[in-house]
Amino acid sequence: MNGQIDKTRVPSHVAIIMDGNGRWAKAHGFDRSVGHENGVTTVRQITEIASEVGVKFLTLYTFSTENWNRPQAEVDILMSLVVSAIERETPDLIKNNVRLTAIGDLGRMPTFARERLERCFQDTSHCTGMVLCLALSYSSRWELVEACRNIATEVQKGQLSPDAIDDAVIQSHLATASMPDPDLLIRTGGDLRISNYLLWQIAYSELYFTDKYWPEFTKQDFVDAIIDFQQRERRYGKTSEQVQNETT
Repeated sequence: MNGQIDKTRVPSHVAIIMDGNGRWAKAHGFDRSVGHENGVTTVRQITEIASEVGVKFLTLYTFSTENWNRPQAEVDILMSLVVSAIERETPDLIKNNVRLTAIGDLGRMPTFARERLERCFQDTSHCTGMVLCLALSYSSRWELVEACRNIATEVQKGQLSPDAIDDAVIQSHLATASMPDPDLLIRTGGDLRISNYLLWQIAYSELYFTDKYWPEFTKQDFVDAIIDFQQRERRYGKTSEQVQNETT
């Protein structure tokens, strides 16, 4: 499977919108919670294959700020499932040298969930391989508002001149400041939208959509997305001729 990929052109950062857990469950006559449980298995498989092929950062849209508006029973199930799954997978993450981290408004999470997650982050903090980043209680608009507030505070305190605010300053105030922008964004579930996810960071990301629901997204599907990515020409506003001249 890995042999299908050009190892010299593996995307450094892959972001995924894991959509379709509930619809997969409904299609199979199950409760929505069963879809979320099966989605955890897919997370494990995709984390494994991403690490194997050489991805450096894998960011998964795990729980959005908008998800807080779902029925309370489903929110409670999701919180419990996320924490339990992470605790269960932490030993394997350590074994595979994967460091776990998160972005988002974690302060909104229940205390029990936040404290248990922080222990998992600490347990993998020594790992030097792929970074698995969970977007929890996250939305891009929340992130950008927080960045603007923090920048405004620095300007107010005289620590930053308004004239000095540029792309790099904004980037440094984002939750993803320690990571490169995603090279590839994958969305499962058939919907063709970004859903308030990493809006600043994906300005030049390649987008890959699939009709497959997240619980049925396989390692081979991930490899296929990487192969599709490798067949694209990334121009960043330049012409094809300019890009070709730069690579020769």
